Formats: sequence, structure tokens, C-alpha cells
Amino acid sequence: MPLHAWLPDAHSQAPAPVSALMSGVLLAVSFTAILRYKVIADAALGTGFARTLLAGVALLTLALAAALLLGQRDYKRMLAYSSMEHMSLIALGAAAGTRLAISAVLLHIAGHGLAKSVAFCSSGHILHLQHTTRIGRVRGLLARAPALGAAFGLAVLALLGLPPFSLFASELAIARAGFAAHLGWATAAALVLVLAAFAALAARTARMLLGSATGGPGTAAAPVRSGAAVWVPLAVGLLACAALGVSDAPLTRLLSTAAAITGGH
Repeated sequence: MPLHAWLPDAHSQAPAPVSALMSGVLLAVSFTAILRYKVIADAALGTGFARTLLAGVALLTLALAAALLLGQRDYKRMLAYSSMEHMSLIALGAAAGTRLAISAVLLHIAGHGLAKSVAFCSSGHILHLQHTTRIGRVRGLLARAPALGAAFGLAVLALLGLPPFSLFASELAIARAGFAAHLGWATAAALVLVLAAFAALAARTARMLLGSATGGPGTAAAPVRSGAAVWVPLAVGLLACAALGVSDAPLTRLLSTAAAITGGH
């Protein structure tokens, strides 16, 4: 915020693979560039400027994302607003600026890229199956397409920051770093807003997954088996996200080195 307006419109119209790349890769690359510019800003203006700017923008964006998620009716736009929520958490971690915070930010970027790519690719299969992006017209996804419904549901659980997925570890580390860096007021406010976004995303996803199966607006449908070409890539993404959450040991040194390069102190 205020440069967010393009994101929901782009995601709602783009093919699912493009949305996956935009949310999982484009946003990550963009924020990595912001981290590099933060190093220059800290050296030229002192750490207070970027710290205050990032914390303020993070809270404003998070508040807007939570409010829009509460009233969302389109599941692709819902995922787009979820990206705004996660970029806000990343900005809050960058505002803290410590070695722990930047390491957590980089882990969060990786985990979000994996989980959101699975979620958007799943949404493309849901659109192909249901012929609608309206949340209210998708019911019983677990009953109609169990593998697809499970993949979408698990991706949303990952985005909600639940274990064993890596977003749980990174969000916890960002919160710890925020309090340790004397950003307790911003971190506490962010946690409240995250809970609101959590409730909205969980409630809308539950409506899509549970209940009796429907094939479209007002039509019943028989269960559909998803082929390996559908569920294997989704499963690989989820397993990778979970593996980072269970043990980030292979990345610990890399994350620490990257945090030092991007100005973590």
C-alpha cells in the first residue's frame, strides 16, 4: 500500500501458472531489491528512516489486506490479498533489521513462494473443474476432487502459518525479532491483524472444501480423480515447504550469510 491496486486485478485475470510466478517469484525478487536499497538508506539516512517507513507501510498494508479478506468473494483475489498480508510480515521483519529478522524474512520469502505457487496452481485446476472463481459457488471440493481439495487446503494451511510448514517458523522468528528490536507496538498490532486475516482465509477456504460436491452453479457432480500430472507437482511443493519447516539446517548458513549481505546486524 498504496502501490497494491494492480495485484488483485492481475491475479484474478491471469492464468494460474502466471499468478504462481507473479506471487511466488516476482514479489520475492522485488522485495529482495528493497532489502538491497535498505542497506543504502541505512548508510545514508540512518536506520531510523527505513525502520519507521517499513513498519508503517507494513501495518497499513496488513490492515487493508485483512479488511479486504473479510469481505472477499473470489478465491483468486483472496489469494492475492493473502500475498499482501505476507509481504507486510516480510516488511515488518525488514524493519526490525537484525540478523535473526533478515534470516526469517528470507526463509519466509522462500516458504511463501512455495506455498503460494501450490495455492495458485490448485486454483487453476479448481477453475477448470468448477468453471467459476466465486467462493460461494464452490462447495464440497474434498468430496468431488479429494487430491486437488487436499492440496489446496494444505497450501492454505501453510499460508496460515501452521506447522509443520516453514511459514510457521519464519513468522514466529519475525515476531521474536520484532519484540527484541523494540518494535513491540508494531509487532503486537501486526499479530492482531494477522489473526483477522487468518479467520477470514480459513472460513472461506472451509466453505470451498466442505459440504456436498457440486459441479457448477446449482449442479451436482460425481467425484473426479486427479491425475498424477495434477497432484504430483502440488505435492512436491508442499513437501518442500514442510521440509523447510521441519529442518532448515541445510539453509541456516546460507540464510545467515545472506542476512549479513543484506544488512542484518
